[in-house]
Amino acid sequence: MPLALQKIENEYLLFGGAGLVTLVAFVGLILVPALGSYGRIWEKAVAGLLSVIVLVALVLTGVVVGLAIVYYYNDIARIVG
Repeated sequence: MPLALQKIENEYLLFGGAGLVTLVAFVGLILVPALGSYGRIWEKAVAGLLSVIVLVALVLTGVVVGLAIVYYYNDIARIVG
């Protein structure tokens, strides 16, 4: 297998592993305590929905910041270096 294809596979594994760790951390540190804090089913549903909305907002913020860094990379590199 060419080295370029192997590097791409390794990056997919790395980012997939990071995504999995992030998802496990979200479920363990945010979602489970939010669901455990309430007794009624509708309260648990709303807490879960709000937690997922917060997760989506954080992911979208990360994507926007990442895209901005990629788009302005040459300017950032010139300023920093």
